[in-house]
Amino acid sequence: MSIYPKVALSKSILLWFLAALIMLAAVIYQRKTGPTYPLRGEVEIAGMAKKYKLIRSDWSIKSNDAARVILPSFGDDLKATLQYKRFRTADEFSLVHFEKETNEDGEEILVALLPAQPAAGKLEYFLQLEKSDGEMRIPADKENIIIRFKDNVPTFVLAPHVIMMFFSVLIGMRAGLGAIWAPGTMRRWSWVAFIGMTIGGMVLGPFVQKYAFGEFWTGFPWGSDWTDNKMLLMWVAWLVAVAVIGFKEQSKESLSRWIIVIASIVMTGVYLIPHSMGGSELNYEAVDQGLDPSKAITTGKK
Repeated sequence: MSIYPKVALSKSILLWFLAALIMLAAVIYQRKTGPTYPLRGEVEIAGMAKKYKLIRSDWSIKSNDAARVILPSFGDDLKATLQYKRFRTADEFSLVHFEKETNEDGEEILVALLPAQPAAGKLEYFLQLEKSDGEMRIPADKENIIIRFKDNVPTFVLAPHVIMMFFSVLIGMRAGLGAIWAPGTMRRWSWVAFIGMTIGGMVLGPFVQKYAFGEFWTGFPWGSDWTDNKMLLMWVAWLVAVAVIGFKEQSKESLSRWIIVIASIVMTGVYLIPHSMGGSELNYEAVDQGLDPSKAITTGKK
């Protein structure tokens, strides 16, 4: 029995493993750096250290719902308040006291509510903790936490969008690695990745944007939404790649291999840009002047 099929299978498994590692690293990086993921940290009160996770954006934050800011409870030794105002306004900070609740696990927690905002509305907030041995601010560096609200996106739109983008990027990375070490498979996976990101990103993506913020597309040439522009850049890179490689093996594959590698590098670079930076944002000044909030959404701001 020939050993070559086993070698080919082993190489394929190795390339998928490397692609999965790169994808996992990209996902972790996104979750650590993006402006929409919770702000995590640890606070020590009366000799007890507990971790906190403060909300900045989430698909659970709807424009008609208050946002729940949650802290671990330290008993009666801690008094906590939340101060907030509308983002990019000269508003005075409003103060909200944390109240004790019991979570699903039967643990006591502290909860404060941020008022609901129209879609793309943002609030900035910080916490002030008073304890027996002094006061503490979160964040400690005098910067405030930014939270963004959005309208509801149906699961039947959001779920396939997320799933198809995840696997399209994974397969695209596999195609790039294949172009280097296994060119016989690169064409197949390049087309699968391109079709997946076309459906998941260029078709379903605008529907996600429409449900969440009221517009199908806010990137080039009509806007400067970083998320839309990142998607467009990645899609164009793979469009060029599949146009060059075609469907059949060519006599000289060096150009095809290089163009797929370049497309995968562009895709990796896109994922190094934190998710949702420069996204949709409500212009409160325009709202205060009487403009309907759905017409006062801008893009391109950090």
